[in-house]
Amino acid sequence: MRDGAGLNETDTNRPNNAEAERFLAENPDIESVDFLIPDINGVMRGKWGPTEALAKAGYPGINMPLSIFGLDIWGREVESTGIHIETGDIDGYCRAIPGRINRAPWAPRPSAQVLMSMYTETGEPCDYDPRHVLQRIIDRFSAKGLRPVTAFELEFYLVDPAVFQRSGRMGKDHGPGPDQQQMYSLSELRGQSDLFAEIRAAAMAQGLPIDTIIKEAAPGQFEVNLKHRDDAMAAADDTVLLRRLITETAHKHGLRATFMAKPFLEWPGNGMHVHASILDAEGNNIFSGESGDLRLQHAAAGLLSTLKDTLLLYIPGFNGYRRLQPGSYAPTRIAWGRNNRSVVVRVPASDDKARRLEHRMSGADANPYFVLAGVLGGMLEGLETGRMPPPAVEGNAYNVPLPQLSDDMDDAIEDFERSDFIRRLFGPELRKIFAEIKREELMAFDNEITPLERSTYL
Repeated sequence: MRDGAGLNETDTNRPNNAEAERFLAENPDIESVDFLIPDINGVMRGKWGPTEALAKAGYPGINMPLSIFGLDIWGREVESTGIHIETGDIDGYCRAIPGRINRAPWAPRPSAQVLMSMYTETGEPCDYDPRHVLQRIIDRFSAKGLRPVTAFELEFYLVDPAVFQRSGRMGKDHGPGPDQQQMYSLSELRGQSDLFAEIRAAAMAQGLPIDTIIKEAAPGQFEVNLKHRDDAMAAADDTVLLRRLITETAHKHGLRATFMAKPFLEWPGNGMHVHASILDAEGNNIFSGESGDLRLQHAAAGLLSTLKDTLLLYIPGFNGYRRLQPGSYAPTRIAWGRNNRSVVVRVPASDDKARRLEHRMSGADANPYFVLAGVLGGMLEGLETGRMPPPAVEGNAYNVPLPQLSDDMDDAIEDFERSDFIRRLFGPELRKIFAEIKREELMAFDNEITPLERSTYL
């Protein structure tokens, strides 16, 4: 089938290729293009192409199989999803997202990248694409005259790739020790000043709104914060692109940036926190003022009441459940609080106009589109039902007698799979696909004999 066959050639709303043409005119040295599509795990899939292929990235699009959303974390087909060879492994069309064609400054040769979203052969949004799941939630807010304002915070470790792969340690420059933790240390940031300067410059060139960079709570651990956006989809796009940017720039410097949720048992895990407020049609924060605080509590209640249903979105991998440890700053109880970092849902200290919720559940390796869909969907659920949360927790939430989150991935899969909230959020088919992929991944870990077992029982 030729490219674009089956698409409506007279559709006046179809994307055009003017942006690609302008980009190529302004960047005549570009030799190749990375076509990027985030899969169901938020992993970048796609293909390389020549510069002339960019001319059709907006319309009709770049051919890719819809079954890209039926792959596990290792990129293997999960047959039980039902979207592979039994469908004929049909193609969809990946279309460029406006404003997301950029140079890739870390590449050894002049290259570009373009972030894309999947559409069916007939031009409809593909239901399996995480971006379209998030878009449906955004549309529900828009129908009420509301607009979410969101921002992500990303934690990661910088490690020596050879040492990390071989022994699970950081490397000679980041050996664990109490004198090397250096939380909030400016000297530790200076030690990676060239790397962070490149990260910041590349982010500016790609329109990624980086805010602060800080040294985090463990040796070799850092956090990059993105600025708030009143475009929730753009905030999620920023996050997947920032992860790629950090990974590729670190590689250029001979380091590996790992967003693995719990790479070291003795040190804190990597989180991906989401800050969220909501604007009304006049641009006012609906959480400000006395009545706004009541709405904020409704939104917090919605997040808490849907937390078991959505836990698999926030912690989608086997390793992430190791992060849920008391005292680790990763939440373990279904609790909220004001200016309290031991809870799932935190109200940060701020002035009244900036009042917002911070969702602290997700690991840094989660899919930002699914994470934001879960967070915004939970907030909307609370606003629509008007329920109230339990009393806000003061002090250490790890010690309060509140319901505890399971640290078992199997429980999370079951809660996700039978959730009516997820059915409404995802639709029944994508709910099944994601659960099947996660169950297959869990089975792979359950079937693995660890080196510790062999050294103990051999």
